[in-house]
Amino acid sequence: MTELSNLPNIGKVLEENLRKIGVTTEEQFKEKGTEQIFFEIRQKVDSGACLHMLYGIEGARKGKPVQALSKEEKEKLKQFYRSLC
Repeated sequence: MTELSNLPNIGKVLEENLRKIGVTTEEQFKEKGTEQIFFEIRQKVDSGACLHMLYGIEGARKGKPVQALSKEEKEKLKQFYRSLC
């Protein structure tokens, strides 16, 4: 078991948000999909969670920094984000 903050893109705020939705381990984090995690954060913790947080979650699940996400990955996430508005 690792600390969530050891994953790329997971800072104190995102780690706290994850804990508030019941995600406390890397295993739990990776079991849930990026979109599910983000949706739960928006619904239960931070209704103003931004697109950048969504990118951060995706990067962390894939083990890479946000800057390493492909244009296609970001576009897919952007479409999901827009669907929530």
